[in-house]
Formats: sequence, C-alpha cells, structure tokens
Amino acid sequence: MSSPKRLYELLLDYCSAEAVIDNIIIGLVWTLCQRRDCSSAGLAMSPGLTTRTLPWSGTLLDKPVIDLAAWILEWEPYKATVAMAVINSCINSRPLPESLVLDSHAEFPNLAVFDHFLPQLQGKKVVVIGRYPGIERYEQYMQLNILERQPNACDLPDSACEFLLPQADWVFLTASTIPNKTFPRLAELSQNAKTVLMGPTVPWLPQLHEFGIDYLAGVEVYDIKSLQQTIAQGGGVRIFGHGLRYRIAELAPTASMSWLQQQIASCVAEKNRISAEMETWYASGVTSRYPAYHLLEQVNTRLSRMDSSYKTLWDQHATAN
Repeated sequence: MSSPKRLYELLLDYCSAEAVIDNIIIGLVWTLCQRRDCSSAGLAMSPGLTTRTLPWSGTLLDKPVIDLAAWILEWEPYKATVAMAVINSCINSRPLPESLVLDSHAEFPNLAVFDHFLPQLQGKKVVVIGRYPGIERYEQYMQLNILERQPNACDLPDSACEFLLPQADWVFLTASTIPNKTFPRLAELSQNAKTVLMGPTVPWLPQLHEFGIDYLAGVEVYDIKSLQQTIAQGGGVRIFGHGLRYRIAELAPTASMSWLQQQIASCVAEKNRISAEMETWYASGVTSRYPAYHLLEQVNTRLSRMDSSYKTLWDQHATAN
C-alpha cells in the first residue's frame, strides 16, 4: 500500500498554479468551491463543529487555487475542508471516468450506493464509516456496523475500526476521511474487504486503487445553480436530486490503467503546449527566463507520479494474469 503522504501529493498535482477561486460556500453540511476558469465545482463535507472565529472569512475570493489547496495538509478542520473542495473543483474539471450513473429520484437518493451494492451485501459483515441518514433500513439484510467520530446510541466509536475493519467483508468509507487524515489508516485496515470510497467529497483519482479502494462512488454535478442554493440553505441529503447524483466507477487494474492512460495523454499535451510557448518565448530574442517555467516543472512532477502509478497497476495486472 502507498504511503499516506503520497495521496496528498497526488491530490495537489491536479491543482493549477494559475487558476483562482471564484466562489466558496461553507454550508451547514457541505462546502462548495468554484474556479473562475471553468464551470466545474468541487465539494467536501463541512466540519461538524461550529466556530465564530475563522480569521480568513471573506478573504478567499480571487486567491490562487494552489494556495488554498495546500491547506489539505493542515490539521485545522475548516482549512482542510476548504482545501478538499478546492482540489475537487480542479479534478472535476477533467473528464470523469467510465462510470455507472445512479438514479437520483429514488425514495432515498442519498442511499443509492447501498441500494446498488445490496445484492452483494446479503448476509455479509459490512462496516460503514460515517452515518448516512436512513441507513438503518439495511440492518435486516446484513451484519451492519456503523462507525462515527460523534456516535449516537446506535453507532460505534471510530476507535472500533481497529477491531472491525480487518474482519469485514465490505467497507463503505466516507471520503471526508481524506481531509481529516484518517483515510490512510482506515484504508490499510480494510485491505481484506471490498472497499468503496463514497460521498460528494470523493476525488476522481484512478490512483486510489493503490490504497486498496475497489470502487469510487463519487458525484456528478448536473445543475450547479440548484446545488448552490441547496447547500447555501443548509441542505444535507437534499443535494441528491437537487443538482447532484452519484456515479460508481470500479478501480480494477485494467479499468484504472485505461483511465490513467487518458490522464497521462492529457498531461503530455499540456507539457507540449507549455514547451511550445517556452520555445516561442526564447525564439523571440528574450533573454530573461520563461515566466511560466514553474508550470513545466509542475507537469513533469505530475507525469512522474502518473508513471509510477501506471507501473504499479501494470505489475498488478501482470500478476493477476
């Protein structure tokens, strides 16, 4: 399994040094970020703690994306949450992988992922990290345990993960564990289970396969205006069916390799564009250093990490066959 630090390096790789923030909403349940250079949006679950002393409130618009994305390494929950939403706004500006769109018009659209996997969960030991409203309706079908940082009477504390996850058949892991930094350990404990990383906080990264994730159950924004209004007005589960729907992508080696190939090709095209611009700069007779050289360094670093990820997937594919 990859080191914890690598995940956060991969996330930061997707953030443009030139892009700036156009809009950030920190709602009661969800935080939303939009970039000025694209129509995509990124989400993250807001911290469950209220505060009146955020020193940077009202100062984030027009900030460089790369500056706020760096907050993903912070331990202060609001900073990390904003960073996750910023990073997802960058990742979501790229084409989504081949994935199954789930029905957002069901009775419980926030539970669509569990409905999708239900036939495979019958009688299984299932651990869910994070309480999803209405999830108790599945208790009769499986051996269900729910872990929460702030448990109610029906939940277990998150410390139970050390005991339950290694024995689980299936683990549904909320992606809010990425900004709160519990993801690496939880993913490690879930290595024996089929593991689904889920929720609006999910980053669409093929490299998450390296951390033992079998499925990404992330989201697709189809109506940004409706989503903004719902989040700003305190919406929780109502975002599903109000601008947002679930998609599921399997991270089997073959599928992940194909997805990563597309991202590598896009990265190479970006490198060639920057190189051509740099060549034109020097050909014009300018003697000062090309001002966007740092972008070339950034894309080279991203390509290097993608190459490492692809080799890992290739080796797994070769071993399996």
